[in-house]
Amino acid sequence: MKTNWKIDPAHSSAQFVVRHLMITNVRGGFSGVQGTVVYDLDDLNASSIDVTIDAKTLSTGDPTRDTHVKSADFLDVEKYPTITFKSKKITKDGDGLKVIGDLTIHGVTKEVVLNVDGPTEEQKDPWGNVRVGASATTKIKRGDFGLTWERSARDRRHHAGRRAQD
Repeated sequence: MKTNWKIDPAHSSAQFVVRHLMITNVRGGFSGVQGTVVYDLDDLNASSIDVTIDAKTLSTGDPTRDTHVKSADFLDVEKYPTITFKSKKITKDGDGLKVIGDLTIHGVTKEVVLNVDGPTEEQKDPWGNVRVGASATTKIKRGDFGLTWERSARDRRHHAGRRAQD
């Protein structure tokens, strides 16, 4: 049975981990996640995922770094205010799903594979609304999306690794 779900921005986020100064990991995320999921357990070909992330909601816990990552050196959120994902194919993968789709960051679209844990069984929240949950992970190379800014540690500037995972 096909079910349409709306992603709940109040209970959803997109998170990432990136190497900082080639020494440690920096964690961050975006709180402005919206979208729709069409899920048909009996016919995954009829299923789809469409997500839009507000790039301006980026937070790493360091306002100076956040300002830099939002600048034209990286995400350029004034020119590219959203990050999007649109599924192309969804398949069963053990207890979860594998979702192939187009991820667009910084105006560049690349195909990625999301490994999905879930979805959970349907549950009613305290107000009687039916909810499900899921989480997905992938790894990307930021340079593939035109995010190529680098500065050496000797310059005492933020230096981010080339790979990110969420």
